Amino acid sequence: MALDPPPKGSHRSAEVIYGQLRTAILDGRLVPGSRLPVERQSAIFFGVSRNTIARAYARLALEGLVQSRQGSGRYVSPRQHRVLREPSPAAGEADPRLNSLWRGPELARSLHFWNDNPRSNVRSTAASVDFRPALVDPRLFTFETFRRISAGQLRQMETKPPAFKSPQGNQGHFPLRTAIAAHIGVSRAVACHHDDVLVTAGAQQAFDLLARVLVTPGQTTVAIEDPGYPPMRAAFLAAGAHVVPVPVDAEGLVVDALPAPVQIVCVCPSHQFPLGVSMSAQRRTALLAFARKHGAVIVEDDYDGEFRYDGTPLQALRSSATADDVFYVGTFSKCMLPALRLGFVVAPRWAMPALTMAKNCLDWHCPTLTQMAVARYIAEGHLVRHVRKLRDVYRRRRDLVWQILQSDFPGELSPMPSHYGMHVAALSTQPRPLEPISAKLLALNVHLHSLERYFFSAPTMDGFVFGYGAADLKTIEQGLKTLRRVL
Repeated sequence: MALDPPPKGSHRSAEVIYGQLRTAILDGRLVPGSRLPVERQSAIFFGVSRNTIARAYARLALEGLVQSRQGSGRYVSPRQHRVLREPSPAAGEADPRLNSLWRGPELARSLHFWNDNPRSNVRSTAASVDFRPALVDPRLFTFETFRRISAGQLRQMETKPPAFKSPQGNQGHFPLRTAIAAHIGVSRAVACHHDDVLVTAGAQQAFDLLARVLVTPGQTTVAIEDPGYPPMRAAFLAAGAHVVPVPVDAEGLVVDALPAPVQIVCVCPSHQFPLGVSMSAQRRTALLAFARKHGAVIVEDDYDGEFRYDGTPLQALRSSATADDVFYVGTFSKCMLPALRLGFVVAPRWAMPALTMAKNCLDWHCPTLTQMAVARYIAEGHLVRHVRKLRDVYRRRRDLVWQILQSDFPGELSPMPSHYGMHVAALSTQPRPLEPISAKLLALNVHLHSLERYFFSAPTMDGFVFGYGAADLKTIEQGLKTLRRVL
């Protein structure tokens, strides 16, 4: 840190050093906990005598800005009253130097749909009940197993380091791509080869990559489900696509409402987000026929397809017959942990070179050690066993939510059939705004989203989305009791 030394022979040397150190502490250049030079080194660091720096330190200590530790030295105190910068005249306004796409409110709403506004009246001492969808319960993960596997892969890297390869052309760790192809072939009937798989930093990066390579700004039209998954549409909005909302009913996306021409159709066919319905066989056939007729591609988001509770599992849209038209996006965030930041996209052969270049342009590749550990976790059968355990846990949670909604909320909330996944939507039978109800629940430390925040256009239905990924049975009962009382 650059300090201006006081003039030689100055009688104000201690005051000059004190003033510069005080300013550095208050504006954050010297962070709390920083160790200051010892007094015997004052000539080296400050160009003054030991007594001079001792007087400067004493003044700082009197103000509580530094503190002494026995036998260790002097440190910047942990708590300081920082000098806040004066807000600029345009504070709160988007700077025109930013790309206009990132200055609009729609992207912010889409990317932060799960965030609740902090409120001063939230009871911080009360136990939190979290019904937000897209969350998982980390207590259910097999940390000990994954820790052992990760340690083994780290030892392997130490004894046999990976050969250096150019990042160009890197689709991801080969054993992981092989494991993914085998896993989704068995669990989701997705016919693919390891060369069809690109490893991504979660499903969101997969959407971003697809938007980068498929969208021509200002020209490409993208159809999205409405209501739908906000971060997916955010990726296409950011790429400059013309995004068109398409309604969803009890059979899934209303194919007859698709605009023409449209180049990309984004769907969650197995477990629609957030309504939870499954696309009917007739709609699936109609959607694939629409794509072939109009030369469009389909982006299939299969975020929780492993968790099927009732009946025969539905086959994914991506198959050997549709491999040229469907991009299949999967993630390990729901079946393992979001913190891994790993997902994948199964892409047509014609698109893989462009997707790989876009991935390399962003970050070259995902962390190798994480990819190695997940590959081994799948290959040893741990993922299959873990998903089986989660399926039982989530089935019990879903059944409890369904049972209480039917028994305690007759005439108010009607749960929609949901045979997959980690959330249930319930429609309001009495037309009224539900965001105020969500706000009242938040004040009671219950996080529950209304359907309103998932719409891109004007909402056409009212209801709540009950995520049970992060809420156990006891918490579910507690949260629904609170909702009953608030209603």
